Amino acid sequence: MIIQEVLHNKKDYLELLLLGDEQEDMIDRYLDAGRMFKLDDNGVKCIAVVLALNSHECELKNIATDPASQRKGYGKAMIEFLKKTYFTSFNTMYVGTGDVPSTLDFYQRCGFVESHRVKDFFIDNYDHPIFEGGIQLRDMVYLKQTR
Repeated sequence: MIIQEVLHNKKDYLELLLLGDEQEDMIDRYLDAGRMFKLDDNGVKCIAVVLALNSHECELKNIATDPASQRKGYGKAMIEFLKKTYFTSFNTMYVGTGDVPSTLDFYQRCGFVESHRVKDFFIDNYDHPIFEGGIQLRDMVYLKQTR
């Protein structure tokens, strides 16, 4: 298993990125400014994009694992790599997600705790209803982890 930064042609991973954020123009808002990483294990299994918010905070804007490779530890391995990479210079990492128990549980198992919510984020920022696990997403739930 190898994790490395993607420096060029980030849109080559659009299919995976759309699993984590299903509207391309939303991805376009952070893709160029963020750093992208890929986890390769006989093929790309997981990608992630992290954006610096300021000199001491960053945000995991997108993390997605290929559906055939989910529940095999790739997402957790990616988050552990990102924490080791970013906690050398940043104090806090945020991640925003929908209010879906299984997703929130995943981030909590990775050490994140709830920080705050942005009411109606998915309603106000996407051009169509977003569903995850049969639940329509409304509020963005932000979780954080500090070093």
